[in-house]
Amino acid sequence: MDPVIIVGAGPVGLTLALALARQEVPTVVLDEGPGKEEPRPARTAVLRPDTAALLERLTGTALDHHGVRWTGWRAMRRRQVVSEIAFAPDEPAPVHIAQHVISGLLRAAAADQPLVEIAADSRLDSIEQEPSGVTAHTRGPNGTYWRGSYLVGCDGTRSTVRKLQDIRFPGRTAVERHAVAALRTELPRTDQALLHRMPPWRSSGPFAGEVTARPLPDGAWRLDWLLPPGKDLVTPELLVARIRETLAGWTDGSAPAYDLLDTGVHTVHHRLARRWRDGRVFLAGDAAHLLGALGTQGLDEGLRDADNLAWKLASAWHHGPHEALLDSYQAERRAVVAARLRATDQALPGRRGGGGLRHIVPGTARGHDALLTDGHLGRGALGAPGAYTASPLAPRHLEGEIPVDTPRGAPVSDVRVTAEDGSFVRLRDRLGRGTLLVLLIAPGTGVWDRKHWVSAGVMPRLAAAVTALPHPAELLVAESYPGAPAHSVLLVRPDGHLVTALTGVRPAALYAAAEATVEGVVEEGVGVEAGVR
Repeated sequence: MDPVIIVGAGPVGLTLALALARQEVPTVVLDEGPGKEEPRPARTAVLRPDTAALLERLTGTALDHHGVRWTGWRAMRRRQVVSEIAFAPDEPAPVHIAQHVISGLLRAAAADQPLVEIAADSRLDSIEQEPSGVTAHTRGPNGTYWRGSYLVGCDGTRSTVRKLQDIRFPGRTAVERHAVAALRTELPRTDQALLHRMPPWRSSGPFAGEVTARPLPDGAWRLDWLLPPGKDLVTPELLVARIRETLAGWTDGSAPAYDLLDTGVHTVHHRLARRWRDGRVFLAGDAAHLLGALGTQGLDEGLRDADNLAWKLASAWHHGPHEALLDSYQAERRAVVAARLRATDQALPGRRGGGGLRHIVPGTARGHDALLTDGHLGRGALGAPGAYTASPLAPRHLEGEIPVDTPRGAPVSDVRVTAEDGSFVRLRDRLGRGTLLVLLIAPGTGVWDRKHWVSAGVMPRLAAAVTALPHPAELLVAESYPGAPAHSVLLVRPDGHLVTALTGVRPAALYAAAEATVEGVVEEGVGVEAGVR
C-alpha cells in the first residue's frame, strides 16, 4: 500500500510521521524548505505534560535536557503576589523549549526511522484524489509526482493543502499582539515562570501593562509584553527601554546586565477551518486552527491532532478504512479546539479592560488572574487537554459500566503498570502503538512476580477476552487507578483517552466497547443494555 503523504515538516508534520512509523506505516514528508529550521531563540513553545510525553516517546529524548521544566508559577498584580504554585519534583509540569530545538529532535528521530522519507525543497502545487489513493505534485529542484494512500496538510497558517481543497478558514485577526525578547540574564527564582499584570513601574511606549517571563536553558529567558489593540510600531529603542525598565523593576534596582538574543512581535489570530477532512485529505495543526491568546498554546493542539489522527490512519492503512473512524478525527478534534476558542473569546474582553469580565468570572481581577493561570499552566477550559465526551466512537450504555475519576473520553492518568513481559512501566509508555490497552486494577500484584498471578483469579478469562477483541490490544495490570475499585477493567484508546471502565471481567461489554472505538458501531444486544443501540 502507498505511504501517507504529509505536507509540511514542522513539529506537527514530523510528529505525525514518527507516530505513524511507530505503527508500521510509511510516510513521505514534503518539506518546502531546505531541510532544517533557522534557530530563533524568541520562537518557543510551552508543552503541557501530555504533549511533552508524546514527543519524548517519539524522539526517545528527555525534554528536560533541551528545555526547562518549570519548578513553579507565580502571578503578580502590581506589587502583590496573587497566586504561587510550586511543582513537586515528580509532578507533571510545563516544559518551555525553543521550537527549532523541537524540530531538530524530531528530524534526528526521523533520520533514524526507515519508514520516514523527508523530501526537501518540495513545494506542493496540486492534489488529485481517486477512490484508491492521492496523487500530489511538487515543484522545485525535486519536483515530481508522489503517490499516497492519504495526504495530511500540516503546512501551517497559509496552508496550500487547505487552499487546494477550497476549505474556508474563518475567524478573528490579531486578537492579541505581544512584543517578544529572548535574552540571557540573572533573574530571581530561576526555573519559575512569572505573569505580572499592571506592574508598578512607569510604562513607556505602546505597552498594555502585562508581561510574562518564562525561563529557557543556560540562563536565558523569554519575555512577552502584551500590546494594546492596534498597529502601533514597536521600535528597537522602545523595546530596549522596556527590557531595562522591566528587569530593574523585578530586581528592585538598576537593570542587571543582559545579552539580547532575539526579538520580535508575535500576533495571535483565532481561526478554525470549516472542514478537517476532504475524502483522503486531512488538515492538522495551524492548517486547521489558530489560537494562542490568554496563555494557550497552538502547538499543543497541533500535537494532539497528530496523536489523534495517527492511530486512525494506521488502522485504515493496515485493516482497511472504516469511514466512521476516519470521520471521528474531525468530530473530536474540531469540537475540542472550537470549545477552547469559545472560552478564550469570552474571556478576552476582561483582559482588554472592558466590563465583560464581571459577567464571566466573579471576583473580577482575582478571577481573571486565576483564568490566566489556567491558560498558561494547561488547566481548566482554557488549557486542559480536551475530552472527547461527544465522540461518535463512544459506546453507549454498556452493561457493567462504572464511573472513575477520569471522565469518558478524557486522557487517562499516567499510573505505573505491569506489562505483558512482567516489566514495570508508565501507562503513557504503552501509548501510540496502534493497540487498545486493557487495564486490570488488581491491588497487590505489584509486590509479586508476574508468574505468581498471571494464571490466577480473573486473569485467564480476561486474557481470553482481550485476545478475542476485534482490534489488537495489550493487557496491562495496575495496583490502583484514581476512582477505580479493585478488579475493575479499563479500556483505553491508542492515544490515551478512556473508552470505558467496567466492573469485573465482562467479555461482551468489552468487545462492544472495542468495536465502537475502532469502527464507530455498537451491535445491538452485545454487551449493551436492552433496548439501546
